[in-house]
Amino acid sequence: MLLLASGLLFFVSACNTAATPTLYSMLVGDTEFQVEIADTDDSRRLGLMHRESLPEGQGMLFVFEQDQRLSFWMKNTHIPLSIAYISSDGIIREIHDMTPLSLDAIRSSRSVRYALEVNQGAFEAAGIEPGDRVVLPERVQRR
Repeated sequence: MLLLASGLLFFVSACNTAATPTLYSMLVGDTEFQVEIADTDDSRRLGLMHRESLPEGQGMLFVFEQDQRLSFWMKNTHIPLSIAYISSDGIIREIHDMTPLSLDAIRSSRSVRYALEVNQGAFEAAGIEPGDRVVLPERVQRR
């Protein structure tokens, strides 16, 4: 933003404040999570990078247009996360813990449609494991 004061031109930088994300309810096994939806290239690429924390009971659901083998890393991600790879029929196929800031790829062993990231240990604490079913947010179901 440019400001003119006393005949001088000043450049004022706007604060880089992230808008409050829109959250959607998602049932994972018997546990409800509030999730952000990452369903564009840009939102999937950014994911949970550059955040210092993730509130308990929240996560990010990555939505892809077709089934494929997925691969995630933790570049610029400071939060210890667990990731569930979910098939198009809503079944959790595998769960992995991820190390903050690691550049190691965490690959799905089969083609899946979705990935859900939550705080590390949240799946285990809720008794969620591969084979459990998820109920996707309505916004995702309409795709």
